[in-house]
Amino acid sequence: MKERTPGAAGQGSRPSGGPDRLRLLIATDTYPPDVNGAGYFTYRLATGLAERGHDVHVVCASATGRPGIEYEDGVVLHRLRSAPVVVHPTMRTAVPAGVGGHVARIIERLAPHVVHAQSHFTVSRAAVRRARLSGAPVVLTNHFMPDNLFAHAHIPASLQGVAGGLAWRDMVRVAYEADHVTTPTRRAADLLAAKGFSRPVEPVSCGIDLERFRPRPAERADVRKRFGLEDRETMVFVGRLDEEKRIDDLIRALALVKDRRDLQLALAGTGQRQAELARLAEELGVADRVRFLGFVPDEELPQVYVAGDLFAIGSVAELQSIATLEAMATGLPVVAADALALPHLVDEGGNGYLFPPGDAEALAGRLLDVLGPDRRAAMGEASRALALTHDHRRSLDRFEEIYRSVRPRRPGAPVADRSLRAVAGPGERGRAAAAA
Repeated sequence: MKERTPGAAGQGSRPSGGPDRLRLLIATDTYPPDVNGAGYFTYRLATGLAERGHDVHVVCASATGRPGIEYEDGVVLHRLRSAPVVVHPTMRTAVPAGVGGHVARIIERLAPHVVHAQSHFTVSRAAVRRARLSGAPVVLTNHFMPDNLFAHAHIPASLQGVAGGLAWRDMVRVAYEADHVTTPTRRAADLLAAKGFSRPVEPVSCGIDLERFRPRPAERADVRKRFGLEDRETMVFVGRLDEEKRIDDLIRALALVKDRRDLQLALAGTGQRQAELARLAEELGVADRVRFLGFVPDEELPQVYVAGDLFAIGSVAELQSIATLEAMATGLPVVAADALALPHLVDEGGNGYLFPPGDAEALAGRLLDVLGPDRRAAMGEASRALALTHDHRRSLDRFEEIYRSVRPRRPGAPVADRSLRAVAGPGERGRAAAAA
């Protein structure tokens, strides 16, 4: 992430200025250096739009605690005063006091064509409310899953159902204030509907850079050496080493196949469970086959996938899984838990297999199915073909279309009648929005 002049156009971008240029305010509660899918998506969205010549501003928590304005990769960052997240030591959150007023001043000065919120938490919620008061149209993208918070917040399993229900109701309440709501996948959209959101939700893939993440089998041995990995069959996982990722399932499956395949597990990421996972590997006799790569900088991340023969993920809380898409784009077969949005990325028997969440024996069987050399190559090609439908440029195209389709409204005016918007066709929804 290199500093550039705000609004500068990158190679292949559209020229800045002119009637097509949009002023955009993206509100997010997580942004790099935070390490998570929502933060990375927001970064790619903001910088991608800036490269196309748009005037892009992001309001988010400060990475240091101190407020200020930064210029990074063509984007203006309005960093708000922040404090450490008690339950997540690697992240910071905006201090609630004063956020509303600060966001209101940004909107007043910027007069954005659109405010795009990335969650319903502190910064995003304030941006949605202040945009409504100013008359600016609002787009909201949902990346939220309560399961991703339970482990960090130490919520007992007996209370997670109640806590999750309350959290979803709060999210739906904020989403009703938006003019257009998106999620990364159709399954994520269906989930939002199941939680009580009755308006249309559009699936728009987070997208990936298919040039950065591409097959490079000739480099595999050298990349393994660079990461300190043995040159043997390698199962890769990229992500947080936290409870909802179910990495223990991968280690248990590895122990079940160790006598049949010379397989190792490379884990790229950090998290609360690393020490516990290391102990489990020791207990199961596979400590020499489980390698913790730690935090891998974004510029080196594509190489992690190049080191692998397959990608495995046991998570039960994925609304899309950018890491799985990146692995597929690199030409890796996928073995994934049959949970939430992961099945949307797996063509059973085509580019990989699904397994019942928590079933290490089933996972082990699927690993053996994939590791046959004749199947592995064909599945890798199928993964790449599926990943091609998630080109980030197509995602940027669609968000530009959405931004131009939403319309300003009278300051403080409510969103059009929910029941009408829930059943109307595209043209009727547009007339309803224009009348609001």
